[in-house]
Amino acid sequence: MENSVNSRKKTNLTNEQRQSIYQMLLQQSVDGGLKSETTRDAATLFSVSTRTISRIWHDVKLQLQHGTVVDVSSKRANVIRRKRVQIDFAGISQIPLRRRTTIRSLAKAINVSKTTMHRRIKEGALKAHTNAIKPDLTDENKKTRLVFCLSSVTRSLSNGSPVFHDMFNVIHIDEKWFYLSKPSKGYYLVPDEDEPYRTCKSKKFITKVMFLAAVARPRYDSSGNEVFSGKIGIFPFTTLEPAKRSRNHTGPIYIQQDNAKPHIEVNDAEFKLEASKDGFDIRLCFQPPNSPDLNVLNLGFFRAIQSLQEQEVLGSIDELVSAVKSSFERMPSHELNKVFLTLQTCMKEIMKVQGGNNYKIPHIGKGKLERQGNLPLQIECDENLIYEALSYLSQ
Repeated sequence: MENSVNSRKKTNLTNEQRQSIYQMLLQQSVDGGLKSETTRDAATLFSVSTRTISRIWHDVKLQLQHGTVVDVSSKRANVIRRKRVQIDFAGISQIPLRRRTTIRSLAKAINVSKTTMHRRIKEGALKAHTNAIKPDLTDENKKTRLVFCLSSVTRSLSNGSPVFHDMFNVIHIDEKWFYLSKPSKGYYLVPDEDEPYRTCKSKKFITKVMFLAAVARPRYDSSGNEVFSGKIGIFPFTTLEPAKRSRNHTGPIYIQQDNAKPHIEVNDAEFKLEASKDGFDIRLCFQPPNSPDLNVLNLGFFRAIQSLQEQEVLGSIDELVSAVKSSFERMPSHELNKVFLTLQTCMKEIMKVQGGNNYKIPHIGKGKLERQGNLPLQIECDENLIYEALSYLSQ
């Protein structure tokens, strides 16, 4: 039993340990041989297999027979390993982006193997990046975006410092197409599993349904319990359903919409009549043109709903409508609350780039802050940033 255990131990001896083993075996050898208990004792003492001890003693005897100086150093030290391929990472940034779209093209551009390049990416020396085209903004667009962001800045009641409005009285609405299936979907399959077989008459005519979604910022009581999910509804354009009305706000409620042509004007008489019933004061407002980054639905909520919907097996429009509605309801309200904070951080970044959209969505670790109970209600805005934005608008 002991031999079987020792035979599974790894041989990871230093040269000093190997020399100590040699001295121990030499002292306890009898007529050039070793007793089995000597081999076992040495293996136990140095936590190696008995085969390792026997191999060292065999090398010693061969060297003694040939009259050479006994050397029990590890032969691994003399192994010449292949030199690591050096890559000039600073020079990669000078290579045109069109030649950096795939691992193969980048490897060819710097004259290294595809395997080497893939290994460096796994090590984190290079990172993959998906680049999306953003709307082209005119100078007027940028100024409109700046005015919009500045209009959302208020003063903190606690210390008077500038912060973004809590946005509890703003409803974001937007439309989105949801597809019955995608032309290409990725799966993880076991080796012997059959590949999924999906068919469609034409990829250009995959069944789709447009939905109108309306969300507001969720509300919680002083103990952190949800009193309003913020999810007003998501409505397919295949049927008409009345929106559920709930009263948890006094004062004007603003419905923010984009600038799509089918949308009605903010002073539409019919809308104003309906929006003033039952004691409500509901008003329409437009978000700046070419600014999907100023709508929480486009900032992440639609994408989160779609990722849930795409996990369902769908075969008809009714099933698609049901899946989208179910995904909308399953989205946790605290995730929607985080998107409203993301919107505020985006407004801050927009002000930094003078109304442009050439910025990265900042990450403030909302998940960690939420777990710690430190998730802010409003994002602070620097005084200097406000002055710089106002100065730019006055030019």
